[in-house]
Amino acid sequence: MHTVPPAIRREVQSVFPKANLEQLLIVPTCQHAIVDLVNTGERVEGEKDRLLERFMAWAKVVCDQLSTAGHWADYIDPCSGLPMIHTDLNVVYPEVSALSVLMGYQTSNAGCCKVLLHPAWGSAVYPASLFTEAPLDALLAAIQVANAS
Repeated sequence: MHTVPPAIRREVQSVFPKANLEQLLIVPTCQHAIVDLVNTGERVEGEKDRLLERFMAWAKVVCDQLSTAGHWADYIDPCSGLPMIHTDLNVVYPEVSALSVLMGYQTSNAGCCKVLLHPAWGSAVYPASLFTEAPLDALLAAIQVANAS
């Protein structure tokens, strides 16, 4: 969990203009892919789909738990870079750049895309982020429920 650092404050504010950045927590996630996601092909696309579905299901449970408790929460669709709950704007969250700032991971260019390089997994990583204004204890409780689902 991270507070919003100055380096990505403008980007987060443009994606979530109504969020309280002083309260906002960013939950960056990295799933280990079974193949290098820079490659192309049916196996790579299948792995991306599997990891997308896994993140989306997990993030939905976390956000539902937090929203039910009265807390603002949202998550980013890793395919589009757009928020899933607060969809009033069409502003893309820069997932790879932001995760690089938050975690200190390196990036690389692969054609027209910027790719995150996990220190242990290289480019076999699927990054995705969740955001909330909930207190840390509420967030951790929601994550525990999602992890048990």
